[in-house]
Amino acid sequence: MSSAESQAAPSLEEQVALLTERLNEAQKLTALGELASTTAHEFNNVLTMVINYAKMGQRHNDQATRDKAFAKILAAGQRGAKITNGVLGFARNRSRGMEPTDMVKLVEDSLLLLEREMNKYRIAVDKQLHKVPLAMVDGNQIQQVLLNLLINARQAMLSGGRVTIRLTADPATDTVELMVRDTGSGIPADKLPRIFDRFFTTKSGPDASGKGGNGLGLAFCRDVIEAHQGRIRVASTVGKGTAFTLKLPAVKPQPAGLPIDVPVVGAQHRQPAGR
Repeated sequence: MSSAESQAAPSLEEQVALLTERLNEAQKLTALGELASTTAHEFNNVLTMVINYAKMGQRHNDQATRDKAFAKILAAGQRGAKITNGVLGFARNRSRGMEPTDMVKLVEDSLLLLEREMNKYRIAVDKQLHKVPLAMVDGNQIQQVLLNLLINARQAMLSGGRVTIRLTADPATDTVELMVRDTGSGIPADKLPRIFDRFFTTKSGPDASGKGGNGLGLAFCRDVIEAHQGRIRVASTVGKGTAFTLKLPAVKPQPAGLPIDVPVVGAQHRQPAGR
């Protein structure tokens, strides 16, 4: 091989990085397809409400009934817009790097995408979203991490249960803390140290909804959080449930007149759920 050919050929590390990126993009498209299927049903419910209240408004001439119909139609239309924006936001990159991000809105948008699925599998959602500083994150990546954890939680509760999402701030460490806790089957102690290993899974394969089982989801979560210079930890008890906690960097208060220092994400990862 000539010197020029040697310089042009990508190294093994570069080839692995390229293949990993392509795998991540393919997995993201799979996750997007799953969300599209779920939200299509929810959007159909919105359209049904719009049609039914429009018919009610046509049947009744009194102003009170028509006002009620218009109000319901407006509410349904606004909900439909939120669903559409949620899917579009997940499908595209919000940015090419980290930026100050409203974590409460990010959590609410993620729950909207999974609302029908949670209802279908009888999962109650307990939101404990406290007022927190903006987080310095790549919103698209963190939303994918959250969706992974929520789908994992749902899959761990085969007979229904409760998932708790808690958002708090730790001023001492300038971090925003996001916890996802379920009341599911839990993870055996001997498997817990390996759950972030790539291709390791506690599942036998995808469930009835086609999600999970490839052992890539939590490895992706770890990679994203570490790229954000944050931390992810897990606590689990068999028969009682599992809690994942993310610690993400908060936007530090800046002196008046100074711009916010925005770092750039080193790598763009994409991955669907799978414990």
